Amino acid sequence: MRNRYLDLLRFLAIVRVVVYHVTGWAALTLIFPAMSVMFALAGSLMAASLDRTGAPAVLRRLRRLLPSLWVMAAVFVPAMLLTGLPLTPKVLLWLFPVSDPPANAWGAVALSVIWYLRDYLWFVLASPVALWLFRRAPLPTLLAPYALLAAIEFGILPDAPTVLREFGLYFGAWLLGFAHHDGLLRRLTNRVLVPSALVLGAAGMSWIVTHPGQRGYDLNDIHLGNALWSAAFVLLVIGRAPTAAGWVDRNAVLGRAVTVVNRRALTVYLWHMPFVAALTPLVDVVGWSHQDPVGLAIRVVLVFALVGLVTLLIGWVEDLAARRTPELLPGGAPRTPASAPASPAPAGVEVELVAAGVGSRGDVDARYPSPAAGEIRVPAPRRPREESGERISAR
Repeated sequence: MRNRYLDLLRFLAIVRVVVYHVTGWAALTLIFPAMSVMFALAGSLMAASLDRTGAPAVLRRLRRLLPSLWVMAAVFVPAMLLTGLPLTPKVLLWLFPVSDPPANAWGAVALSVIWYLRDYLWFVLASPVALWLFRRAPLPTLLAPYALLAAIEFGILPDAPTVLREFGLYFGAWLLGFAHHDGLLRRLTNRVLVPSALVLGAAGMSWIVTHPGQRGYDLNDIHLGNALWSAAFVLLVIGRAPTAAGWVDRNAVLGRAVTVVNRRALTVYLWHMPFVAALTPLVDVVGWSHQDPVGLAIRVVLVFALVGLVTLLIGWVEDLAARRTPELLPGGAPRTPASAPASPAPAGVEVELVAAGVGSRGDVDARYPSPAAGEIRVPAPRRPREESGERISAR
């Protein structure tokens, strides 16, 4: 079954990103470091996919990621070409953005969120090797991105390319997603996890306070502080994630909203920024100042309304990419759920984890198979005990 707590985290992260881009409130980045949460959840899903299907999981992830980008590119690339963007081979990066695709002046603002897809793409491509390394040396692999970022921030690697810096900034969260999927975070006692989170949080906050960026204490301008503070946040909110959160669906409106945003997360993320960029000058012209609370509230409502409209129009592309039946608005009448392969650890992983010093064989055997974020667990078949009238049900 889906873990609705993790769905709720993704919902909150997407909503927080949109509100932040409308309001520019730096405090939101500290209260809820949404991008690291999204990367951690994605890392957990990626580990589950690799366990289930191996290397072909990379192609499946790309298949789910790229179509929504291509739809956006089909709208904006011709518009940018008509308004001054040179037609060069680099335009092809809009098909496979391993580097920032080109944009003209207005497009650079409206499409600035493409960096997330660039990072996501690189993280997916790196995941087969990274997961192999992680399961053989969990702690060194997890620390490597933070060491890389520290080397860049302290000037040891002053000319590091953007992609390398982004690995240092966000790949640690992706690896924490691996740790979540493998059950390592859950197996940490509170005596270990809570002090670790407190130390990371204190180190991150100290760096943030002493190294403010152009926008003050906005995490997007303070890379090392961002990585450390976000790691502490992820350890707490995902490391102690409950196995279920049935209360989310007890409120029909909240449950439907969480479902819709999770099924349309990529569409919402890609399309909200063009509306933010377009509405900002317009609402100022009519007197709804971005510094006025009423004006900000109006802008937030307008952006969500426009994003909702475009999601209705083209959000079904995400269904096609995931090979689901297209829906205008997900989360309607429930259908008979389709079974999915379980997500066990690969053969021999218990030996490797024990050898790496992360627990005993009994601990690891008790942990697998573990449900991943958003995945369906299918129990191993067992013989019905008809004499006792036992009902067979999914765990």
